Amino acid sequence: METIEEQSKCEMSISTTLASRICLVGEVGKDAETLLAAESFGLPIVTSDTGLDILGESEWRTFYVLDDFEGASFEAIHKQKECILGPPALKYAAEMKQTLGQNSRPIYNYAMRGVVTCFTGIRKKDELTKLVNLIHSMGGCIKKDLNTKTTHLICNHSGGEKYQYAKTFRLTVVRPAWVYAAWSDRNSLEFDATQENFTKTHRLKAFEGQKICFFGFPPEEHQHMVDVLLENGGVCAELEDPECSHVVVDEHTTVSKPEPKNNHTHILKSDWFWYTIQNGYANEMDYLFGDYLDSITNTPNTDRRDSLPISFNKRKRKRFSQRIQLEGTPLGSGKRRSSVSDAGLLSVSNSFFDCTTSPDKLEVDKLHHAEPEASDATPAKKSMRFNHFMDFFTTESNYVGILDTILNLFKNKLEELAETNDPLLNKSEIKTIFGNFLPIHEVHQSMLEHLRKLHANWREDCLIGDIIIQHRDELIKAYPPYVNFFEQMKEQLLYCDREYPRFHAFLKINQTKPECGRQSLQDLMIRPVQRLPSISLLLNDILKHTNGSNADHGRLEEALKAIKQVTLHINEDKRRTESRMAIFDIFNDIDGCPPHLVSSNRSFISKCEVNELSDSLSGRGDSLVVYLFSDSMELCKRRSRGFNTAKSPSTAKTHKHLKLISLNTIRLVIDISDSPRAFGLLQRGEKEKLYTFTISDEETDKHVYVKKLCNQIAAHTCRTDADKLLISRTSQELEVDISDVNVSTLSKAFKLAAKTRLKVGRAFSFNKTPNKLKRAVSTMMTSPFGSTNSLTPASQLAQMRLASCTNINEVDDEDCASMRSSSPSTQSEMLVVPPLSVQPTRKNKAVVGRI
Repeated sequence: METIEEQSKCEMSISTTLASRICLVGEVGKDAETLLAAESFGLPIVTSDTGLDILGESEWRTFYVLDDFEGASFEAIHKQKECILGPPALKYAAEMKQTLGQNSRPIYNYAMRGVVTCFTGIRKKDELTKLVNLIHSMGGCIKKDLNTKTTHLICNHSGGEKYQYAKTFRLTVVRPAWVYAAWSDRNSLEFDATQENFTKTHRLKAFEGQKICFFGFPPEEHQHMVDVLLENGGVCAELEDPECSHVVVDEHTTVSKPEPKNNHTHILKSDWFWYTIQNGYANEMDYLFGDYLDSITNTPNTDRRDSLPISFNKRKRKRFSQRIQLEGTPLGSGKRRSSVSDAGLLSVSNSFFDCTTSPDKLEVDKLHHAEPEASDATPAKKSMRFNHFMDFFTTESNYVGILDTILNLFKNKLEELAETNDPLLNKSEIKTIFGNFLPIHEVHQSMLEHLRKLHANWREDCLIGDIIIQHRDELIKAYPPYVNFFEQMKEQLLYCDREYPRFHAFLKINQTKPECGRQSLQDLMIRPVQRLPSISLLLNDILKHTNGSNADHGRLEEALKAIKQVTLHINEDKRRTESRMAIFDIFNDIDGCPPHLVSSNRSFISKCEVNELSDSLSGRGDSLVVYLFSDSMELCKRRSRGFNTAKSPSTAKTHKHLKLISLNTIRLVIDISDSPRAFGLLQRGEKEKLYTFTISDEETDKHVYVKKLCNQIAAHTCRTDADKLLISRTSQELEVDISDVNVSTLSKAFKLAAKTRLKVGRAFSFNKTPNKLKRAVSTMMTSPFGSTNSLTPASQLAQMRLASCTNINEVDDEDCASMRSSSPSTQSEMLVVPPLSVQPTRKNKAVVGRI
């Protein structure tokens, strides 16, 4: 009998030898959902306070359901190797229509179903045992060593063989807190411990458990690296700290090996720090500072640009400068050099980047070295024209070297990583940063090839200007998109640098490479913006030293015009781009704006703030905005928040669409001569309409604006008589009231009060409203004690005080007596009459006909 029972416990499905049942222990038996799930299996269900009272019944195979996997009851049942389930595991099996398999381990839920874990660095046996039991209780599996089936590595600090393996094969590395946090959510049926949103908060950071010292860095860079270290879980330590695990050295300024107190401390180059952030792990043996010093010491007669400290590079640049002087450059001739040429011989921190180690720069050095020694015996003095050509050639070579660096070191690498499962940037972000870069690289590569040919076969009559002229069209196509979208590119680059630590590390790694000259990607990417002005200066220098009889003189002048033409295209393209962006902003700011306002064939011209003089659009005195486009005018009303100013800021659009007028429908622009700010528009149609406005923007000159408007109408309608579109009329001829609609705050307050009165009146104007209530509202809104002698807006507004708010002691007794003795007809004459400035006016149709 015992043999049969032992065999049945090893089976994964319910055996037919023993009858099966489900026992709900403790509070579980009172849970309706758990009871419903248990009933779905069609097995007998029993309840028990502890489960111990039925523990010895050998004729049953019992599935115990407990909500607590600790305590005496759990331990006693588990000791008998009975099957123990948690309520989530029972509900999951019922939902998935699975059988209750026999499992010797208690299963509370399946939050770690499919998880295969491995541990490293956890020394406390009690903690390790607890973690193992919790993982098993959530359906997970544990292996002693890492293998191809392992999904998670659990550890307290980075480093070690298992950690290196896990980072190499992209396994998830988490802290023990991941297990505890998953167990705290054990009662959630939908919870999955492998979800990224849950796992990412428990991932082990790159320097967690490490104490790192930074040595030899400038203060600003040192602080930045400390901040990055803290963000990635590390602790900053001093060199004397015996617990310091790593010393990161600035190899560009440090010439001797630091000596930490701990003999096991790794002394590493700065690349190790940034590679660790980018990839999660970097082998210390590949970045030892001692090996770096040995490589410098034991490498004779080499340029060693990638390993020498800054002081060596300065000596190298000094020798380069001396060589240039010996070769007869303008620097050694004692004559004035252009600022561009001087900049070409400066250090890498200056604008032309001449001392980089780009392949083209090395090639220029080789060209200088390639001159035969015989030339020293019979020195030939170089002309100033040749020297300035060499400035052009050298700076162009270095510029192409920078473009090659951007392409090979940044763009191509990022695109390769974007095709993997672990990209630094997505394809959209890469396109935003480098999308307009390739055309510039291609055109300057071609220009450099032509310059190389001229250098190899130099003659005083060679045509330098032809190189620019031949590439004019390519320059026009390449530069405007790059220059005009440079700010968007820079914003995207800064955003990615700030938000993606691994991308930031990638930039830092490349910045320390000799190809970059310790300059950032942003510094490199701005070079194309600076290149065209420098080419213009270089060509001017060559032109100054080119005889008028030289065939290249005219070509150089034409080349300068070509560069200017490229600049004009950049400015025009920028203007069009800004105009289109302005149209999008205008469209998004106007409620009810027609969608067809946004068009690639339309450009934004100007904006003018006005007040309406007529009632044709919104109402006299309303604040409007006129947006002038290349083919139309958008008229919209500025929204006022009125009484809602105390509320929180609203996301509602600030303008409301009134009318979109095509410029070809405007027959005349009218200058209202007796007003310094009023003008009108006469629109043709079945019935001609007259719109009149007064300019409220103090900075807008009326005469300039109406002339601009006429010119734009003429340009759109292909007319040459723009002056005939503008006529002058008086306000009397147009029958327009040009009195100041901005009695301003007072007039607006009066109109707002009038609108409020209308709203209240409409609120009480139900059909079933008693007449007495209507009279009460009327009395409430118009005080019987107000004066009716004045018709000014101020007195009208004062009279609209609530009657209950009027101090009866302020009312003159005689006025009260006359009011009481007045006849009904007299009282009717005392009704409030709005002033002329706010009364609606009906346009006399004869006015339009007389224009």
